[in-house]
Amino acid sequence: MYIPEHFQMETEFIYQSIEENPFSVLVSESENGMVATHLPLLLSKDKQTLVGHFAKPNPQKESVGKEVLCIFSGPHCYISPSWYETERAVPTWNFTAVHVKGILKIVEDSKKIHEGLVTLVKRFESKDSKYRIESVDINYIEGLKKGIIPFEIQITHIEGKQKLSQNHSVERRNLVISNLDSKSGENEKAIASLMRKNLIQ
Repeated sequence: MYIPEHFQMETEFIYQSIEENPFSVLVSESENGMVATHLPLLLSKDKQTLVGHFAKPNPQKESVGKEVLCIFSGPHCYISPSWYETERAVPTWNFTAVHVKGILKIVEDSKKIHEGLVTLVKRFESKDSKYRIESVDINYIEGLKKGIIPFEIQITHIEGKQKLSQNHSVERRNLVISNLDSKSGENEKAIASLMRKNLIQ
């Protein structure tokens, strides 16, 4: 990923971005060219691996032992030049993104597989949800496990980009924030918030 120095994302925010935007695109190379799967990936507590699973028929499971690329997209939105104090400007797009490279490894330990699935469910179920995976018939769970390929990705390289108009003056950035605040979209609100925090740093 091309990252100019002023758009470089700090390591702490990279991990935070993965936690906040876990639905990723996992890309790898196959005999038939590039392939991709859209799926949630969770960062391990020690931040050394990403954990997830494929559906068993997914041909991307053949990427085991190979380097893969995981793309995590954060909030993003269009930035209009009409918001600037000058007409000598062009449109652009503000966004955050994280790329993680690593080696795909199949998980075969049954206890580790179960713990991974439980962690995945608990991560996304709301705290007031009545659903409890621990209450589901274990035989039903075991049957479903036969239809997936659990894996870990041993992280070899990680990088993040946050394009938040850092290459513009503070005055112009405040104009952008003001205009984004007036929008109703979640992405616009999120980018405005990130830009505001970036100004304070």
